[in-house]
Amino acid sequence: MKPLAITQGDAAGIGPELIAKIFLGTPDTLKNCVVVGDAAVMQRALQIFSDAGGARVPVVVLNHVAQLSAVAPGSLPVLQVGATAAPPAWGVVSAAAGRQAADCVSWAARAALRGEVAAMVTAPLHKEALAAAGVPYPGHTELLQAEAANFLGRTPQDVPVRMMLANEELRTVLVSIHVSLREAIDAVTQDNVLQTLQITHAAVSASLGRPARMALAGLNPHAGEGGLFGREEIEVLIPAVAAARAMGMLVTGPLAPDTVFMRARHAPGHPGEFDVVVAMYHDQGLIPVKYLGVDKGVNVTLGLPLVRTSPDHGTAFDIAGQGVADVASLRAAIAMARALSGMS
Repeated sequence: MKPLAITQGDAAGIGPELIAKIFLGTPDTLKNCVVVGDAAVMQRALQIFSDAGGARVPVVVLNHVAQLSAVAPGSLPVLQVGATAAPPAWGVVSAAAGRQAADCVSWAARAALRGEVAAMVTAPLHKEALAAAGVPYPGHTELLQAEAANFLGRTPQDVPVRMMLANEELRTVLVSIHVSLREAIDAVTQDNVLQTLQITHAAVSASLGRPARMALAGLNPHAGEGGLFGREEIEVLIPAVAAARAMGMLVTGPLAPDTVFMRARHAPGHPGEFDVVVAMYHDQGLIPVKYLGVDKGVNVTLGLPLVRTSPDHGTAFDIAGQGVADVASLRAAIAMARALSGMS
């Protein structure tokens, strides 16, 4: 079976120690997994959890994925990306760490696109570090979109992707991602909304094995209240819903954004009315999911010709290196990557 690639994330953040903590605590979680990163970074992360004078957990450096089968149990396999270097200081923005983290994502994406790994899970990046390194993408989603487009011989615009954040209670997909709020409002066009509905329908229906029940959140308070609080619902969202329905999709909306997430939430004694909510912009969709528990959420990139998941939190520079970060979201991301790629 093809392995799962886990990128280490920003070396100054909590990504490496989360991987180390899972490996030391529940090693079966990382069965048939390879860490894409730097051996020195991962060795430092493992040492966080070692008693003074304790034995070092061996890190086995791989040059290619095929070597994974020869790694002895109890060793952490690391696919070395670039030359190993001294790890950066914990919790400090570093251009070198930003470049290393981006290179790891690119390596894993290309391996997934070539079919060498079954899926990829990405530990958190730091957007300031990416910018300091001159990486022309603000985050994972845009970087992965560019890698997929290059592999397919297309432009990024011809490989539309969307971000979905999901937990056991709620799924939400975003029309726009990492842009200003003003730009996000401008992105609410009939074409963008319809495209988001199409991508969401395809991905969530495939996961469920049946047509997804989608709810479309309004942009304005009370979904515009018939045009009293804005006309985007009348002029953009209702026509997009009509077009989606004409294609056979199950879409309801636009619905008031302050109640639609409660209606979609699956909780004990409260089966949700919808399988997924399509939200108009980043914070509208992510605040409800994260409020239910950052430790439960998984970020999934929809529209890519590969499976990619990620924990729904950031690099947590304020606690990096202390060994106290919660591994639940990364563990959930690994489980979801296995499920979506057919590994389990």
